[in-house]
Amino acid sequence: MSQKKRVLMICLGNICRSPIAEAVFENEMSKRGLKNQWEVESAAIMGYHTGKVPDHRALSTLKKNGITRYSHRARQITQDDFDKFDWIFGMDNANIQDLNNLKPKECRAKVELLGSYDPNGEIIIRDPYFDGGSAGFQKAYEQCLRSVTAFLNKHAN
Repeated sequence: MSQKKRVLMICLGNICRSPIAEAVFENEMSKRGLKNQWEVESAAIMGYHTGKVPDHRALSTLKKNGITRYSHRARQITQDDFDKFDWIFGMDNANIQDLNNLKPKECRAKVELLGSYDPNGEIIIRDPYFDGGSAGFQKAYEQCLRSVTAFLNKHAN
């Protein structure tokens, strides 16, 4: 059997957007029977929240959308991740700039915006962390779902 394809979701702190993207990707893999072909993780650019669980609004958004089995502890991206993963997805242009500054000249990972796969053309997944409520988290969930679905439709044969 061939090696699993590996995806890493990245946002600034790894407690909002990237855990949502990871959970959505995991859920889609399960629905499609791809768990033996794909793996997904998430991490942060900065280590602000290392070891913490996702924001309660991210978790409640996942639960509201039927993803009830998800656990995660924030971690920071490492140099090894660039050779461990096939794709590293940033959520916004600042993430991509940081990732491109961190990545070694020679690496396995392709660095892309997750939103570049969004069929609605919403390329940037805005950070809802400083929002007062949950609406931004729901929007991030919907963007991640569209983008992950399109990505898997293209790359999961």
